[in-house]
Amino acid sequence: MNIVDLLNPASVEAEIKSVTKDDVLVEMTDVLLRSVAGLERDQVLEVLQEREHLGSTGIGEGVAIPHGKLKNIDQLVLSFGRSKQGVDFDSMDGKPAHLFFLLLAPEDSISIHLKTLARISKLLKDENVRAQLMNAATSEEIYQIIRNKEAA
Repeated sequence: MNIVDLLNPASVEAEIKSVTKDDVLVEMTDVLLRSVAGLERDQVLEVLQEREHLGSTGIGEGVAIPHGKLKNIDQLVLSFGRSKQGVDFDSMDGKPAHLFFLLLAPEDSISIHLKTLARISKLLKDENVRAQLMNAATSEEIYQIIRNKEAA
């Protein structure tokens, strides 16, 4: 499954405004809710915060992939956000995070959840992809970059 199969263009935000980790989780949840109906905001936030307490989802190189599992969804859902100023996300390398993918998976999914996390991580390990995403002018351009990289 490709990332763009999960990512609705309405769930891409070119400039998130949050300056703290907790606020990023709230804002990224709100971005997700623009295109995913039926999710309870507080429940999503609780799952994401519980996951962050286990260890930061800031993987380094300016990337964070907050994620969690929910009982009441039947498929993976995804949102993307970019912070030009960067946010301290307790990342492994100690650097601010700029690029955020928020991933929610059904509670009973294991394999597809891990494969999707790996796919996102692989995409964002590419320095050129990260640079293109940082330099994109609009949410639409960000979506197209992700779509084009997935097609390559």
